[in-house]
Amino acid sequence: MDYFIIFITTVTGLYFHGWLYVRIKRWMDRDLALSLAGQDEARRAYMLERLAEARTLGVRRRDLAQWLERAAAEYSVH
Repeated sequence: MDYFIIFITTVTGLYFHGWLYVRIKRWMDRDLALSLAGQDEARRAYMLERLAEARTLGVRRRDLAQWLERAAAEYSVH
């Protein structure tokens, strides 16, 4: 019975740490997109849409900052 409790506790802890890691990465990506948008609400919505598009396209994290910077520059053109 002791091994079962240890197993359940370990699995639960690993799952929680994985979930927390993913959430922090998403928060960091969202903060990056919003920092590039500034205070303009329309631009903030646009950058969040571009972030969702980047996730859909499978843009790697190491390339995400440059990808979002290009998207922010494209918004200025519109």
